[in-house]
Amino acid sequence: MGVTELGKLIPKEARKELKLEQLSGRVIALDAYNALYQFLASIRQPDGTPLMDSRGRVTSHLNGLFYRTINLVEAGIRPVYVFDGKPPELKRREIEARRAAKEKAREQMAKAAAEGKTEEVAKYAKRVVYITDSMAEDAKALLTAMGIPWVQAPSEGEAQAAHMAAKGSAWGAGSQDYDSLLFGAPRLVRNLAVSSRRKVGEEYVEVPPEVIELESALRALKLKSREQLIDLAILLGTDYNPDGVPGVGPQRALKIIQEHGSLENALRTVLKAVEWPVDPLEIKRMFLSPPATDNYRVEFREPDVAEVYRILVEEHDFSRERVEKGLERLRKALSRSRTSSLDAFF
Repeated sequence: MGVTELGKLIPKEARKELKLEQLSGRVIALDAYNALYQFLASIRQPDGTPLMDSRGRVTSHLNGLFYRTINLVEAGIRPVYVFDGKPPELKRREIEARRAAKEKAREQMAKAAAEGKTEEVAKYAKRVVYITDSMAEDAKALLTAMGIPWVQAPSEGEAQAAHMAAKGSAWGAGSQDYDSLLFGAPRLVRNLAVSSRRKVGEEYVEVPPEVIELESALRALKLKSREQLIDLAILLGTDYNPDGVPGVGPQRALKIIQEHGSLENALRTVLKAVEWPVDPLEIKRMFLSPPATDNYRVEFREPDVAEVYRILVEEHDFSRERVEKGLERLRKALSRSRTSSLDAFF
């Protein structure tokens, strides 16, 4: 993906690794779908299939949401989950491509299963991850029961999270993707919804949270504005134009924007022969002025214990003992946080 290529350009000096506790007291607007995909991909049974309840419904996302959120609150972080709304029309081609890729992976997984190739089944299982409407609604219901705020975005969740961070309702936007910077988040916080350890080959490596400040990224890349960062991303490829400009790699794309100053200037000169499947200036306008709402407030409440039990234990077969211990941790963490004005809302 193009935004991944953009991430590769951002050097180490523009990234600040830290521990969860160093974000204590900060409101982080988390891209909910990004987090749920992380949970669905990583929380799996030994054979690669997701966790399920007795009726065959996937519960990996609820498991991750419940326990990871508790970990964040215990560290003093104030998470606010932001859910996607209607995807923009510009993203239609990418959504269709992703759907086709998942179907191909599903066929490969079925073939591997028929041949008894367990490791291949596990590999392909992670590629067919998707979030249904019912999964999203279950996640919202669980967050409400836990007393954790969530926001419904009119369109892209990352854009809404960036909007909240830009106006000061949140300290930063939490996501694995770099789009948050393009949408104007002053700070991108990565690796919050993933385990602190990740398996690479046969070994486990530490994956600490990191903060990337928009201004630091611009200085490191020798760019003058967020507009130029957007221009760079469009050349590399985004969710709205996944292929970017054929033959233009990260370093050349960066040089083009540095030398020509803007996408508009580059389109009139060095890129005038490029054929675009989507108007690149429309993509730029989407990043500069995405749909977002101010109709929200950030308010942390006491957990509704009975409702959490209903959702997790009665509805989805979670261990009552484990949920009880988790709720006790959550209540203690919220109680400690209230001494530092956790009940403030925007």
